[in-house]
Amino acid sequence: MRIGILGTGTMAAALGEGWVRAGHDVAIGGRSRSRAEKLAGRLGREVLAVPPREAITGRDAVLLAVTWNGVAEMLDSVGAPDGTLDGVTLIDPTNAVAHGAGTLLTGQGESAAGRIARLAPGARVVKAFHLFPAEQWTYPRGEKPRVTVAMCGDDPAALSVVGELVRDVGGVPAVLGPLSRARQLEEAAGFVIGLAFSGVDPASAVPHVPAAGGRAGSPRTTGDSAAGR
Repeated sequence: MRIGILGTGTMAAALGEGWVRAGHDVAIGGRSRSRAEKLAGRLGREVLAVPPREAITGRDAVLLAVTWNGVAEMLDSVGAPDGTLDGVTLIDPTNAVAHGAGTLLTGQGESAAGRIARLAPGARVVKAFHLFPAEQWTYPRGEKPRVTVAMCGDDPAALSVVGELVRDVGGVPAVLGPLSRARQLEEAAGFVIGLAFSGVDPASAVPHVPAAGGRAGSPRTTGDSAAGR
């Protein structure tokens, strides 16, 4: 796939590295051209550093890998409010939470993914990759623990694309539901962040409950049902 990455931080670097290793064509577009060039150089000679608007053109998927306070500026810089991301699979890994506290910064009942969808009309927004730190995706091949990447989105084809990209970095995709459930995922991230910063292992606060119905790798687990397969 042809993937555009908006941003040059740790998540951009980690997922970019995994997708390059999987054979995808990756282009980096950042607010700082020098940082984009530096990251592209780290990821490989075939990775391009391009202006942000070029990073979204002709791509099968675009990763919005910027901090929450930079989301609107980045989307505006690529013309998203004018429909430049119409029909594009737009992956939202952002966490709109107060640092160290985990409380959501979005309005009551609003999700970050929902706001991104409004800022980028026509984009096929998928919430994914927001629960694990960037380091999760940088383990050496064969040493990476498999984790489940919960996702939300309204478009079956976009969910299928993101599911493939999740598998390419060693994760197991699981579709929670439509984008209207994204706030539930974002609250989960706030819960994890809040406990971690208070010195509590979040895993110790979540009971182990066996999966109900289906088997590992079933459509409900992998997201194939959402893709109509």
